[in-house]
Amino acid sequence: MTERLSDVTTGTNTSATGSDSTDDVNTRTETPEIADSRRTTEGTVYTVTGGDWDDVLADAVHDERIVMNLGPQHPSTHGVLRLVLELEGETVTHARSVIGYLHTGIEKNLEYRNWVQGVTFITRTDYLAPLHHEAAYCMSVEKLLGVTVPDKAQAIRVLLMEINRISSHLVALATGGMELGALTGMTSGFREREEALHLLEHLTGLRMNHAFIRPGGLAQDLPDDAVEKITAFVKIMEKRLPDYDKLLTGQPIWRNRLAGVGYLPVDACLALGITGPILRSAGLGWDLRKIEPYSGYENYSFDVPTSNAADCFARYLLRLEEMHQSLKIIKQVVKNLPTGPVMVEDAKIAWPAQLTIGSDGMGNSLEHVRKIMGQSMESLIHHFKLVTEGFKVPSGQVYVPVESPRGELGYHVVSDGGTRPMRVHLREPSFVNLQSMPAMCEGGMVADVIASVASIDPVMGGCDR
Repeated sequence: MTERLSDVTTGTNTSATGSDSTDDVNTRTETPEIADSRRTTEGTVYTVTGGDWDDVLADAVHDERIVMNLGPQHPSTHGVLRLVLELEGETVTHARSVIGYLHTGIEKNLEYRNWVQGVTFITRTDYLAPLHHEAAYCMSVEKLLGVTVPDKAQAIRVLLMEINRISSHLVALATGGMELGALTGMTSGFREREEALHLLEHLTGLRMNHAFIRPGGLAQDLPDDAVEKITAFVKIMEKRLPDYDKLLTGQPIWRNRLAGVGYLPVDACLALGITGPILRSAGLGWDLRKIEPYSGYENYSFDVPTSNAADCFARYLLRLEEMHQSLKIIKQVVKNLPTGPVMVEDAKIAWPAQLTIGSDGMGNSLEHVRKIMGQSMESLIHHFKLVTEGFKVPSGQVYVPVESPRGELGYHVVSDGGTRPMRVHLREPSFVNLQSMPAMCEGGMVADVIASVASIDPVMGGCDR
């Protein structure tokens, strides 16, 4: 084996096909292998195998750019969002977003379901604010039908949307904290969000994707102990929300990571169609609950917080204050909750009407089945057709916007007079607000991209839909 040992004085290659130490390396005539390359929209991409590194460096002599993929993974890009960044050192010179990793075709699927079944689809778009989608969709259907929803149903819709707004902002705060390394903020945010989801589950039957708001009103009334549960939730949140000021607002590392980062002034917001907390952080108090009230929002007293800082820290502070304002609205709803039905009286629309759940928590109760089947053969036939085919909606098209936690959420609904939508298109704030990412990030550091995207708070289900 001694002849296989390396000679340290000459650097003999001891591999099976190695060369002798007597070879003159300067006289070799082998042609070096050239790297495989291909042209892409980001520049030339090489497949580097070792010996061709000089060729790669030669291409970059006059170009110090580095093209980097950021995402799509949740702990960095706030969801399944891919960012393509061009860097010079640590500075971002060009940024663009690549979407479509969560595409579900929800808008198209709505064309193949009746008007009531559509409710179960649209909740899966912005899955952090499903009740805002349910409300906007049902309001557009009701506008086409020309029906007026009972006052109690309107009040309960406001109640549910404000609880949902709190839970959504808590996720924005928690995931933003996770992405920036503030793990205590993440655990605290999800702890409080559990309180909101437990309450929504008690009121609607489901933690998320509730399908509780239906065209014409609600699926059913609130449980008997709803006021007690809601009051307990408000007390817990009023006690815990000030802790976020102690934990984060005055924390110098948190402030330094957010203050002055992701700057987007009001003129840029208006040019890009940006709404929600991003627009309000730039100084414009645009909130559809105040500007174009719906569902009785004009009857409640609350403020629209604004700031002139137009940076990530201002957006964090605004979301924190908006949760306090939502608690203020919730207390007013509970105090002045109307009495009466929660669904329109028209039996040709009201489905499921006065639904009661069986003792196993699933399906209709025996009393409900007996009531339907014991009325008349005609009513039983009508109920069957209403459930299977659905009701017809007059021809026309409407656009109905609401103020979701991320901004203006609008539903453009087109009916051809049938039992299914002809076309449903969403004006989804996550999709529109994501346009602001390059303006916030270019010229800044790579680390600030994470903070800027977190302050936009996009939900990629709504972006891709």
